[in-house]
Amino acid sequence: MPTWVLVADTSRARIFHAEKAASPIEEVHTLAFPEARLRQGDLNTDRGGRGHDPSTGGHGINGEGGLKQEHAERFANLICNALETARLEGAFKKLYVIAAPSFLGVLRKQLSTSLRQLVAGEVDKNLTTQSPTNIRKNLPDFL
Repeated sequence: MPTWVLVADTSRARIFHAEKAASPIEEVHTLAFPEARLRQGDLNTDRGGRGHDPSTGGHGINGEGGLKQEHAERFANLICNALETARLEGAFKKLYVIAAPSFLGVLRKQLSTSLRQLVAGEVDKNLTTQSPTNIRKNLPDFL
């Protein structure tokens, strides 16, 4: 059974597999979440409105801050559901997770207990645009 390598950021996930412990990795799946690439101003079409709070001096009502986080959580959930389905099908026995530092924590929270038990290692780097050869260099020699 091969080892899988997940390489992800908030808008793209690539899944690779290695048949043997020392073999190169090959891409087998790609997931995309284009909403995460939108700029903050494009995420909300309406403004939050204006208000005045004499105690704080605040004037703006801003609900935009959590929207990018919500998108990251939704994409992490989508990724983890795909991994869970593959795990149930017996597609891999070990998983390495390489993710942008800001996204790695979000992914960790979404991993099921069963998936967490298969995680053999983590790398906190954004390598989603790198070649399989460069990604492989960031993993142990023997997977």
